[in-house]
Amino acid sequence: MTRPAHGPDIVVTGLGAVSAAGIGTEENWRGVRSGRSAVATDPELAGLPVDISCRVPEYDVDGLIGWQEARRIDRTTQLAIVAAHEALADAGLDPKTWDGARVGVVMGTSNGGAGTMEREYVTFVKEGHEWVSPLVGVTAPMNMLAGYLAIHLGAFGPNLVTATACASGPTALGTARMLLRSGACDVVVAGGAEAPLTQMSMSALHQMGALSKRTDDPAAACRPFDAGRDGMVAAEGAGVLILERAEDARARGARRRARLAGYGASADGYHLSAPDPSGAGAERAIRMALADADLAPGDIDHVNAHGSSTPLNDLTEGRVIGRVYGDRVAVTSTKGVVGHALGAAGALESVYTVLALEHGEVPPTANLEQQDKEIEVDVVAGAARPVPIRAASTHSFGFGGQNAVIVFDSAV
Repeated sequence: MTRPAHGPDIVVTGLGAVSAAGIGTEENWRGVRSGRSAVATDPELAGLPVDISCRVPEYDVDGLIGWQEARRIDRTTQLAIVAAHEALADAGLDPKTWDGARVGVVMGTSNGGAGTMEREYVTFVKEGHEWVSPLVGVTAPMNMLAGYLAIHLGAFGPNLVTATACASGPTALGTARMLLRSGACDVVVAGGAEAPLTQMSMSALHQMGALSKRTDDPAAACRPFDAGRDGMVAAEGAGVLILERAEDARARGARRRARLAGYGASADGYHLSAPDPSGAGAERAIRMALADADLAPGDIDHVNAHGSSTPLNDLTEGRVIGRVYGDRVAVTSTKGVVGHALGAAGALESVYTVLALEHGEVPPTANLEQQDKEIEVDVVAGAARPVPIRAASTHSFGFGGQNAVIVFDSAV
């Protein structure tokens, strides 16, 4: 495969993941590879018409973050810190010894610190203004996800948050790649984090008809590409990837897990929440990413699809996959296991795509019992499938018609 002429190769040297499948990439890989859904009844959503979610299991907050630090930050940032520490350890990087001025942070989120804002608004209404936490202004805003990571890690380079709804994570990765190619930094901590499982947020998603109503059988609720799908299951989580220029990683003897070969982004310009039924915007983003990677559709062996389990998205995406790649590519949606983590979804799926590339194995799509007859692509179901993977893509499509696609390959 030839190299595109628009900059140095950017590689992944570290991975970190936190989701309903578990804490850490090993637990996450076991979870998505098993095909067992992590959807469960959520006591914190009790009383709502839809009370199921994919919540991150309990973890040692004090041990991983420290209780004083944890109480000062929103849960979204907590999850990001846990994933970032794993990714840095995986990359063999120590914030105590690096040149922080050459380290950037680019993180994606959709809701930011919505949980903090919602909790404190309830306090304001019930108790009065004098009981509102003075920390709200520095924990709830979206920018604090990246800002706090910079403080915590001693990363003094470019620092920003991308907010393109469910495409936020891949948008962050694409932005990070640009920063590295420009020479603005040598290392970027990039990915996405989200903790949206609040009463108000879930009520809003239910009111707009986005959530699955299979509350009597939570484990079967999220069923991407299945004929019986009826909506997504909301989730929380964080995915973090450490990105560096290939020559820098090679010079320090770092493991180069994959090359971030291509990035494409587009807008549907069609509707606030529904995808353009023609799939034109999604297809543009896919073809841009392939061209950026200097790859043809036939070079892609695996697609980690957006696969949200909503009737319109899955149908549109399935048709686009068929048009671009044909029926030979092995497709999965890991949302069947870990749910839809909104702004963190694409970052987690990027982690899973790199792992699939490394292991030569495509995880199954949970709950796919009868594939929608109008979706004529090869969706992996039942069990993980061994596949020699030269290159793989991951798709993310967000409310507002914002699309982002990442291509990874093993040419490192």
